[in-house]
Amino acid sequence: MIRCNAVHKAYVQGDRRVEALRGLDLRVDKPGFYGVMGPSGCGKSTLLHLLGGLDTPDRGEVTVGASVVSALDERALTAFRRTGVGIVFQQFNLIATMTAVENVELPGMLAGQNPKELRARALALMERLGVATRAEHRPEALSGGEQQRVAIARALLFSPPVLLADEPTGNLDSRASEALWALLEEIAAEREMTVLMVTHEPAAAAHCGTVFFMRDGVLVETLATDGMDSSDLAAHAQRLGRAS
Repeated sequence: MIRCNAVHKAYVQGDRRVEALRGLDLRVDKPGFYGVMGPSGCGKSTLLHLLGGLDTPDRGEVTVGASVVSALDERALTAFRRTGVGIVFQQFNLIATMTAVENVELPGMLAGQNPKELRARALALMERLGVATRAEHRPEALSGGEQQRVAIARALLFSPPVLLADEPTGNLDSRASEALWALLEEIAAEREMTVLMVTHEPAAAAHCGTVFFMRDGVLVETLATDGMDSSDLAAHAQRLGRAS
């Protein structure tokens, strides 16, 4: 489902060159809920941006589903971002002047899909995510948790094989965060899709079946979380940090 082979990515900040990824290798072979953890600046968000086609690697190959993302031109990348992958960010990125259901429909609108069929599909997703009763409300009338569920519904509109989530609960309280992590876990199982979530929270990672630990732009460990709780994962992350 996901392959990264010897991926490098650097950015220029002022007069400095920052190596975000330094030959990262990553492999996900089957559907499930996966987490990516690591200290700030280790390259977690850069990895998700490359997987989502929002940026391109300097070297190496990135494959998501059937698409070699790193080899796509801009037109193909646009199509990939619309139908080949779903992306959810910490900021909900909803259009303030549109209703919740219109926000969910937006990718389909841009693709010229049948409005009636599109509305039915959007409402079905919102029903599953528990926000159908908020369909006609604008984002300002929704709680943070409701806004993020609308954003997830939008990301699932084309039933992509992979859903990427970059710190999706960063703007939510603990109760809403716990509900959202459980929801992502359910979505991965129900839809037999790959959900890959960047997080710094052990409580979030505890919902994942597998956690990838990153440090200094590379993958340093892959950990199956069977039987582990958030305190176990926090202690494990600290041990890796001390080993750096």
